[in-house]
Amino acid sequence: MAFDGLFIHSLLQDLTPTLVDSRLSKIYQPFDQDLVLIFRKNRKNYQFLISANAQYPRMYLTDQSIANPDKAPIFVMVLRKYLEGSVLQSIEQVGLNRIVNFHFSNRNELGDQVKLVLSVELMGRHSNVILYDQQNNHIIDLLKRINPDENRARILLPKAKYELPPLKPGLNGLTLSENEFKQLSSKYQPDELAKQMDGLDRDDRNELIGYLEDDYSYSSFKTFFDQFNNPRAFVLKTPRNKRKIFCYLPYHLDLKKESSNPDLNKGLDDFYEYQATRDWVKQRASQVEQVVKNEQKKLSKKVKKLEKQLDLAENSEGYRIKGEILNANLSQVKPGMTKISLPNYYENNVPIEIKLDPALSPARNAQKYFTRYKKLRDSIKHVNEQIKIAKGNLRYFDSIQTAIDNADPQDIDQINDELINQGYIRKQKKNKRRKKITERNLNEFKLSSGKHVLVGKNNYQNDWLTLKKANKSDYWFHVKNMPGSHVILRDDQPTDQDIKEAAEIAAFFSKGKDSAHVQVDYVQDKRVKKPNGAKPGFVIYTGQNSIEVTPHEDEIMAKKVEKK
Repeated sequence: MAFDGLFIHSLLQDLTPTLVDSRLSKIYQPFDQDLVLIFRKNRKNYQFLISANAQYPRMYLTDQSIANPDKAPIFVMVLRKYLEGSVLQSIEQVGLNRIVNFHFSNRNELGDQVKLVLSVELMGRHSNVILYDQQNNHIIDLLKRINPDENRARILLPKAKYELPPLKPGLNGLTLSENEFKQLSSKYQPDELAKQMDGLDRDDRNELIGYLEDDYSYSSFKTFFDQFNNPRAFVLKTPRNKRKIFCYLPYHLDLKKESSNPDLNKGLDDFYEYQATRDWVKQRASQVEQVVKNEQKKLSKKVKKLEKQLDLAENSEGYRIKGEILNANLSQVKPGMTKISLPNYYENNVPIEIKLDPALSPARNAQKYFTRYKKLRDSIKHVNEQIKIAKGNLRYFDSIQTAIDNADPQDIDQINDELINQGYIRKQKKNKRRKKITERNLNEFKLSSGKHVLVGKNNYQNDWLTLKKANKSDYWFHVKNMPGSHVILRDDQPTDQDIKEAAEIAAFFSKGKDSAHVQVDYVQDKRVKKPNGAKPGFVIYTGQNSIEVTPHEDEIMAKKVEKK
């Protein structure tokens, strides 16, 4: 389950006392579908994330570092105008539906008190955030403006009257009395009764059916629903290793418990951290990723074409043989002939068919085959050089894709700058000056021995880490023959265990992260050099050793040092 009506009810058990009576001090929109509201109460800030992402609609308090973009979208400008500095008076869920209304009190430009509602609708692809005036119910603005042709149920545009979406009626299991339950249980089987309940997704419904099939009583029914008034966070895995989060521990579903947290908000923050980061990276990197895919497609086609050309050149002996056979039999070639069959003295005089240009003399036809042969032979060196360049560029874009896969949202600007400087993306007129790379940009890990490992997440960071930050006696790690991060072990005398753990980190931050056997090279940083004119991230090294490792995400991420 995640963010069905009962889950939202559980979340509000903690969220309401924490946020009500707080002042909304800051609002920003870091990504297209996500809002961050900073509430202040009792001299403490609370960072509240609202996401209208169609696949993962959600809201919760978060400790994640989410950058405030330089330019605010129109909706945020409207929210700041009407809500910044206002007091959150109450939070109200509409029945057990996935709609939560945040009621604010503020003063307008004339000093009059106004009541405003920020309605958060977490309904899959219909998710939205809507600001409207409580007095007249008119929409002031909304995160997603919907064309009336796309939604005939209600108008979702500024100045329209706010109306609830069509809601499916159901029974509230949290308030159902024993007498009401007895009447229903005499009428319905457990699975039919579960379908009458509001606010349950498929997992909740199946779990409720399991409770009722074990004991079809009000006591069993109440035990199930009471869990939603005392929630905790439980992360479980399906047989296919898909992770799910619940606010109670289910016993009747085919799931394996992974972790638990007494704080539901914290559990949500941890659960969505990786997925949210990937979604935010995807949004911010859309232009960069499109450039990378286009270049990879073009280069792959070019390599295939060049390899075909090389194969033709390397098998060009046939042209020379045909030219020689023609020269030896010029008298047999008659004017106007388009082809001739002659004995091939290289193959025991087996007849060979030779095409002719009727417009050319016999000698010129023979010379044409010699010319074709020489041209192809002379092209071998050039074609090999072109294949080498194309494959090098293909590896470069593989490294860019790997950097995107390893990136945090704030790293995308550096990747974008790199492609601008390499001429693959057009420079904007008001291009921002590139921010200086510091150790805070890098991923940092602490090994079981206490030693520290630094990891670059893109080519600029890799160059800075390897060529400027690292001590010459530190150890440098990189996967063998594939794109990956530069990894520095801050030590000049690592143990075998240190090397193994650092190599596992290098394997994880590479194109081979999902492989069971990854070869990793390691050498002291002083043996790593950058050739003149090489692309960002490209280095050469000598005297390396290698180790084969299997990266395990859980073990590696447990070593990560969180930046404050």
